[in-house]
Amino acid sequence: MGDNTKAALADSLNGLLADLFSLYIKTKNFHWHVSGRQFRDLHLLFEEQAAELFALTDVVAERVRKNGARTLTSIGSIGRRTRITDQDGSGLDAMAMVRELRDDNRALVEAIREAKAAAGAAGDNATEGFADDWTDQAERRAWFLDEIAA
Repeated sequence: MGDNTKAALADSLNGLLADLFSLYIKTKNFHWHVSGRQFRDLHLLFEEQAAELFALTDVVAERVRKNGARTLTSIGSIGRRTRITDQDGSGLDAMAMVRELRDDNRALVEAIREAKAAAGAAGDNATEGFADDWTDQAERRAWFLDEIAA
């Protein structure tokens, strides 16, 4: 495959990596600041989801490196690349947190699909296969959050 397809794949994966880090931080923010009647359940769910997101960061970064490119290097590089909107508020109600994380996980599914398409174009079967698992995880997170928000 050509250099352009490999560069496009690295760019897509680095965008996904930025989104994963951003969603991880937002999920931890909500984990730390959730309150209300569902505190315990949401506190634990947000922690579980944050851990899952954080675990993916290394896998995605290693796919970038295995494709011969460089990964993100700083908080600034994450901020410049992410499509996940910051949430600096610590006083959102629990259901607003749930809806925001649900929507962000849905957006993450789209970012994963873009990375999978780029992997296919670059002939990177491993990343393509991983992307199916990443999609399933993001869809599961969104589904759980959607059921809570219903």
